Amino acid sequence: MNQLTLNCDLGESFGAWRMGDDSAVMPFIDAANIACGFHAGDPSVIRATLQLAKTHRVEIGAHVSYPDLQGFGRRSMHLRGQALIDTLHYQMAALEGMARTQRLKVTYVKPHGALYNDMAKDIALRADVMRAVAAWHRPLDLVVLATPNDADTVELAVQYGLKLRFEAFADRSYGNNGLLLPRDQPGAVLTRDDAVAQALAIARGQLTSAKGRALNLQADTLCVHGDSAEAVAMVQAIRSAFKRHVD
Repeated sequence: MNQLTLNCDLGESFGAWRMGDDSAVMPFIDAANIACGFHAGDPSVIRATLQLAKTHRVEIGAHVSYPDLQGFGRRSMHLRGQALIDTLHYQMAALEGMARTQRLKVTYVKPHGALYNDMAKDIALRADVMRAVAAWHRPLDLVVLATPNDADTVELAVQYGLKLRFEAFADRSYGNNGLLLPRDQPGAVLTRDDAVAQALAIARGQLTSAKGRALNLQADTLCVHGDSAEAVAMVQAIRSAFKRHVD
């Protein structure tokens, strides 16, 4: 079975609005994708999330997004080229600056929501995101969706000199094309028990689509969404299942 790291989208509260239970999730994950203020999060939430990551020795990454706070970054936007690169650099700089005040280091970038899904289908947008990460003042890994055919993504990453981390999802169903089912489709978001089963299937290289088609994908890391009502129980159950079946 593949040794997958476990990551979670965190730091997504905003002002008086609380999203997820970061303090309960953090002890069970390897990496925290921290919202940078454009789809969720605010300066105080970023600081608190970084402190949690430091306490639990969890790796931190910049969870960058389209500028869509109202839509939680889940609405596609026609933002491309240098304008997108500037938007991503602004978010990366915010997280890195606050991390440095706590003597922490951001090690990777993971696009969020609609940006993440759009770049999985649009190679030109994927290239823009890679240009943004490659232009950063120091090397950062880029998290991308693992699919049955990653050759184009790998070739593009080589062109930009980037190290990729291929990601799969425990709590989301897959279509026959190897992409995530849109959230508005029935069964797109999995319950805890189904997510644990899917996590183990991914680790074993036995993932299937929602319609039962075998999906041959190789992942480095596994994500659970922190905004899910079952996120804490889900992360705990997946970590326990990995210890029993993978370690």
